[in-house]
Amino acid sequence: MKLILLGAPGAGKGTQATRLAEHYQIPHISTGDIFRANLKAQTELGMKAKTYMDAGLLVPDELTVDLVMDRISQEDCANGYILDGFPRTLAQAAALDAKVQIDAAVDVEVPDENIVSRMAGRRVCPACGEPYHTEWKVPKKEGICDRCGAELIIRKDDEPETVLKRLVVYHDQTQPLIDHYGSMDRLVTVDGTLSVEEVTEAIVSALEARA
Repeated sequence: MKLILLGAPGAGKGTQATRLAEHYQIPHISTGDIFRANLKAQTELGMKAKTYMDAGLLVPDELTVDLVMDRISQEDCANGYILDGFPRTLAQAAALDAKVQIDAAVDVEVPDENIVSRMAGRRVCPACGEPYHTEWKVPKKEGICDRCGAELIIRKDDEPETVLKRLVVYHDQTQPLIDHYGSMDRLVTVDGTLSVEEVTEAIVSALEARA
């Protein structure tokens, strides 16, 4: 099963990717993880990417595609994989289409107002990185990390004004991808406002119906 996961920041895409990876016994691959692994191993591709990142530039599509293709050529991807955060552009999608055939692009759809509300409840520990939420993962002592006792913070990225800006960028980038995979009859859309378990069930059911 070769899947792409699409979804706005805060739509629960990462959670679903983890659950689907476990369900199908395939790796969950994010571009962030690929970059970090290549930088840590100081691979040729990683060092090329570093020159752009150090200059504060976006890594070019061609190099990003090369990094992804290198990752999915590894042995653990023999039975499939879930791509999270790739492709981000039509150019990346076209490059991927030329090399592999994706089974489905899953769009976890959540209205913007729900996203803003969800993100506003996020908290994170600045010391150890442990995530919390005012509704779904409440610390034992309000505002204090259970693991290390540091005071929790709201990330700048999670502030409503910033979230709205990120959503505008997301829609600009992603709508063409939704249209692209829809035109190829590869798009699966699910209601991301359901419970985590229900969203997973909806995705699996939709994918099984296509098989």
